[in-house]
Order: sequence, then structure tokens, then C-alpha cells
Amino acid sequence: MTAVAINFTRAIFTKTAIGQQEMASRALGLGPLPRRLLVLIDGKRSGQELAVFTPGQDIEALLSQLIENGCVEAQALLQAAPAPQPVAPVQPVPGAELASLSVPESRNPKDIEMARNFMINTTNTVFGMNLRLSTVEAISGCQTTEDLRLVYPLWVETMSSSAMGTKRLPEFREKLFKVL
Repeated sequence: MTAVAINFTRAIFTKTAIGQQEMASRALGLGPLPRRLLVLIDGKRSGQELAVFTPGQDIEALLSQLIENGCVEAQALLQAAPAPQPVAPVQPVPGAELASLSVPESRNPKDIEMARNFMINTTNTVFGMNLRLSTVEAISGCQTTEDLRLVYPLWVETMSSSAMGTKRLPEFREKLFKVL
């Protein structure tokens, strides 16, 4: 399977034997971002879901590098969207509410900094300092409003994983949306 035929955003990726070996030996000398991505690949996340952990980076290029090195492979190629099935939604998709916000270009650097700090501080408040380090790192790496909006679903998922976070999420969301 070549990287050219893969729909990177919809494909689910798994580690190969070489990828497992690379985790232990670091023999291929992968850079920090490809290595972080390799660590996060678990056979459950799509390229789109993995992109949240590398904000501002080209996820296709990073996944292509891992495929070319033989570290990962696409487990499922979802080339075409399946025919719509009448299914009642269980819960809203995190991030769908972002559509109601103003265009990202309307935000100034101070708003971006305030949004980034708010997301980090609420995560640390609910879970304690650095207990959700991957979420905090993903948010810290954001430089633009678009980056923050890409990380937003991860923040919602993280906040929803605790009782206090779930309870306070509507309040946090309202405050965050003033600057996001």
C-alpha cells in the first residue's frame, strides 16, 4: 500500500513491527515530531484525530515519513464516505459549536494568547498541574486561532473526562469563546 493511495485524514494507522522496534531502539533517528506521532499511533485514531497532537504541522508529511520508514501502515482506507444511514446522534461532535464563532482572522495576538492560557489553566485547574501533559503541550504549541480551534475538540474531550470538568464545561466554553 503506497502513501499516495491513502486518505490521510480518514485512514486509521497502526504501528508495524519496525515501528514497535523503533519505539524501543530509536535506530531510525526519527525527529521529535515523527517520533511523538509514532508514540501516539494506536490503531484507533485517524490521521485527522492525530493531527490535533501536531498543531501547525503537515500531518500528511509526518505520516508519509513514518510509512516510508516502514513504521506504520494504514489499517483501514476509507476512500469514500459511506452512504448516510439514519442514525440518531448520541452526542454532539466536539468542535461543532465552533462554527458559530467569528472568523479566526478577526482575532488579535492578545486574544490568541488569552485563549491559549485559558485552555491550559482550565485543564490544570481540573486535573492538577501537568496531569494532562499531552493536552497542555498540544495547546501550548498553538500559534494561531486556527491551531487552537483544531485542538479545541481535544480540550473538550479532556475536560469531559472528569466530573468537575463536565460540570464546568459550559461555563468554560462560554468564557473561552469570547477570545477564541
